[in-house]
Amino acid sequence: MNLPAIENELKKRCKYEYRWFRKQNNSWDRLSAFVYSTSSWDKLNEQIALIIATEKLDEKEFFQYCCNHWYNFWSAMAVEYIFAEMKGVIPNKNPRNRKIDFCFFGNDFDLKTSVFPRAFNRTLEFAKNNPETLISWLYKNQSKQSRFHLENRLFLIVYAEDGQHWKLKAEISFLKQVIEKYVATFENSQLKEFQFQQGKTTLADVIWAAK
Repeated sequence: MNLPAIENELKKRCKYEYRWFRKQNNSWDRLSAFVYSTSSWDKLNEQIALIIATEKLDEKEFFQYCCNHWYNFWSAMAVEYIFAEMKGVIPNKNPRNRKIDFCFFGNDFDLKTSVFPRAFNRTLEFAKNNPETLISWLYKNQSKQSRFHLENRLFLIVYAEDGQHWKLKAEISFLKQVIEKYVATFENSQLKEFQFQQGKTTLADVIWAAK
């Protein structure tokens, strides 16, 4: 994966507002499936315009729906690629397994990049000092769609001082530095343990990407 090229394309989306007009649904997911095979911002817009014209869809709503999925998907792919290239990380080669992205120093993990949640209603300082509280909140409030699970997870949390947290997902070179530092200093003892399921321990941790 060409990380500088992906970063350049993602930053083109940052010129527009980030807004969700509707929740994810199967119908629009099928119509917007091209986002997963289109890394170019210009080609993405061509595809969006074509579907809007042929399906007679609301232009603003479908644009945001596609752009948000595209942006989050390609940012996540870049972050996964960064991890996969690092010593101590073994990528999961089964794309159908949505609960495991890679084996990380002996434990299987799903990776989740998320903006600092406004609904958490706590400060960044509190979250950093109480990661267990934030992690429990993230598991409890995750989407109930297909990726819902209570298995091991690493949360890459992006936080921008100006409140535009979502834009940091495009800062791939910055995220790469954050991940490299985390992996270089990682020890299994820093993983937090949770009992979300009876008789089963879930491992999780937060990687902070604050700027």
